[in-house]
Amino acid sequence: MSNGYSRRVSAPKVPERATARGRRLTRQRVIVTQALAAARRALSAQELYERIKPSHPTLGRATVYRALEAQVQDGIASRFEREGHVSAYVACDAQHHHHLVCDECGLVMPFSDAALERAIGELSAKVPLKVSEHEIVLHGACRDCAG
Repeated sequence: MSNGYSRRVSAPKVPERATARGRRLTRQRVIVTQALAAARRALSAQELYERIKPSHPTLGRATVYRALEAQVQDGIASRFEREGHVSAYVACDAQHHHHLVCDECGLVMPFSDAALERAIGELSAKVPLKVSEHEIVLHGACRDCAG
């Protein structure tokens, strides 16, 4: 869409991105990456583990947690805090973007906005901090949930 808002989250390219930081590409990491990309919404590590467990019963819960954190570090997933201090994860592509999060259904919509990026650049010039990175997450209810 031309407005920068998209309901689709593109699936990361597992072989290229999973090894971008020199990590070994393991079967377990591929399973977790593909499962998160298929979810199309933010899931906690426990929720993702429960989705994966029926088809991969030998995959451990700790492996899911570690794989998710590696994805966040590699830029192919983002972490959000839900109510109750529970982390939820969503697959992302490597391009810089921000997120709209529906607190009702868990839908995560990536968005980019040139005017917002310019405003952040202008703010960076005014504050006593050279901004090296930023993340914006807007919470609310999607159109379907807001009714």
